[in-house]
Amino acid sequence: MDRAREAAPGGIAKVLAAAEFAAFKHREQRRKGVSGSPYINHPLAVASTLATEAGVEDVDVLAAAILHDTIEDTDTTEAELERAFGREVASIVAEVTDEKTQSKALRKRMQIAHAPHLSGQAKLVKLADKIVNLRDIVARPPHWDLRRKQEYFDWAKQVVDGLRGVHPELEAEFDRVHALRPR
Repeated sequence: MDRAREAAPGGIAKVLAAAEFAAFKHREQRRKGVSGSPYINHPLAVASTLATEAGVEDVDVLAAAILHDTIEDTDTTEAELERAFGREVASIVAEVTDEKTQSKALRKRMQIAHAPHLSGQAKLVKLADKIVNLRDIVARPPHWDLRRKQEYFDWAKQVVDGLRGVHPELEAEFDRVHALRPR
């Protein structure tokens, strides 16, 4: 999508180009919830959480939030993101990307271990991602049994505990949503 580079010099154009790029890359994917909503709704919700609830105006952070799952869940490469959106956006996305060649259990442990070492920008994206995921489990639950939902909530808290200090208001929102842990 060479158009993304042309349409994304900065500002709102970069954010909109990221949305267009992510929508194209995730076009065949659906969320795990009962409704199976289009996957693009998730990264848009992450960016919206940052912009509307946390007051984040950093265009690179908002673009990275929209693109945060493209390397992990599509055929997108970090180099492709760098060409289209610049080094900063690509770097933030790379920081929050799991290594898919590892087992799921190892990837989860690595997220906990790496969380304190992320850049402030990547911590914001990761924190908003966890908030949106917990909200989705509560409002649009996936076809998971109660134990799996509880385990996800517990694991998400361990990840977020390593992000603490990046944005107190957003962390308080995570705590509020985490208190809705399925019982």
